[in-house]
Amino acid sequence: MPGPMAETTRSFLDALPAAQRAALEQLREMIVRAAPQAEEYVGYGIPAFRLDGPLVSFGAGKAHCAFYVQSPRVMETLADDLAGLDTSKGTIRFAPDKPLPEALVARIVRARIAENAALVAARKAARRQRR
Repeated sequence: MPGPMAETTRSFLDALPAAQRAALEQLREMIVRAAPQAEEYVGYGIPAFRLDGPLVSFGAGKAHCAFYVQSPRVMETLADDLAGLDTSKGTIRFAPDKPLPEALVARIVRARIAENAALVAARKAARRQRR
């Protein structure tokens, strides 16, 4: 269960311009609401969450914010929901003054939780078959 914001996450956010910091703090809160059981950490220098493996993370570019979905499959599955957004294989980029809708963030996080849970279940099933 995530506790208070990790010091390194706080440091990451504090180093950003005010608009990006506010947008990413809001994104972080949406992620926590969608996955309260996920562990918050910093990986590869950016704030991230994990639950049965890497879940999602976020960061900032020079003039944008980024939500790292970390799953091309989830991006493809939710392509209709992502239409009109600046996306790549596993990333959604957005302007600090145009935050992502909470319903979309929640759908993405839930899809990633389900994807990770399915991977864990498949690994357990494969181990049982080898016995």
